[in-house]
Amino acid sequence: MWQRSSPEKAGFAPDLADRLDGLVRRGGAPDLHGVVVARHGELVLEHYGSGPDFSWGTPLGTVEFGPETLHDVRSVTKSVVGVLYGIALADGLVPEPGEPILRHFPEYPDLAADPRRARLTVEHALTMTLGLEWDESAPYTGPENSEIAMEMAEDRYRFVLERPIVEEPGVRRQYSGGAVALVGALIARGAGRPLEEFARTALFEPLGIGSFAWTAGDDGVASAASGLRLTPRGLARIGQAVLDREVVPADWVEAMLQPRVPTPWGASYGYLWHVDPDGRATATGNGGQRLFLLPGLGLVVAVTAGGYDGPDQDAAPRAVLEEVVLPALVP
Repeated sequence: MWQRSSPEKAGFAPDLADRLDGLVRRGGAPDLHGVVVARHGELVLEHYGSGPDFSWGTPLGTVEFGPETLHDVRSVTKSVVGVLYGIALADGLVPEPGEPILRHFPEYPDLAADPRRARLTVEHALTMTLGLEWDESAPYTGPENSEIAMEMAEDRYRFVLERPIVEEPGVRRQYSGGAVALVGALIARGAGRPLEEFARTALFEPLGIGSFAWTAGDDGVASAASGLRLTPRGLARIGQAVLDREVVPADWVEAMLQPRVPTPWGASYGYLWHVDPDGRATATGNGGQRLFLLPGLGLVVAVTAGGYDGPDQDAAPRAVLEEVVLPALVP
């Protein structure tokens, strides 16, 4: 359970909540559904709104959000899978990042026989640098989008691993839900149970997260790329665990948040987390879902929003962090 703290005791201006309310009233955080701010392990601010929402594209109508309302976190799921991989690695359940990934998909001997594919490692999946053809620029509504095509495929893992090779692995990050599907499979196979069940016992329950859902495809496999539903409190709790190295091994946190591959917008990518030059780590999801970790400030900010597929999905979470939370810190 979260311990609560006043903004003043946590090092914020006392009007922190008023600043957020003002941002919302003037339309500066469009489609904002929820905000949880924690500092040094204590809950400082919560905010909930209302608005139209969806669960993996299925309309939910207008939702009044609150502390117990589950919300799609979309591709923030990828970063949670990164955390789960680290826990599984410490338990000896998954291969080391440097191991060839096809060694752990023995059902595809024809793919493993290709020397170019045999070079693909688990790390290439963790950094989305597989060098395979993949395109998620189309809307998430049809097979023109590679993630949707994967979900529609008879065998999702073969679909990913047999994509045409377009460049050397490890060279360039290409956003890929397929890469994360492979990581999710490694965890589930190593643990001997579905990904969502491993998550429940290895991460959620130890952190006191009792409520979650994990949307599965038609094959019954939970989507490691985008299927997780959490409350903002639960999302923030995972962020706090990463900062505190609680449940998550400390050496894995260091490895996971190490900048490894440059991105076009100036940040870097670690193991399924975005890492900024200032040390900020971010998990991002379609629609404005964000989990910001600022280790130097002991700060966790979780944001849920409803700007799915919109042109400026980053507007609400960026405004919350940069126009409200950070300016309210007392020097």
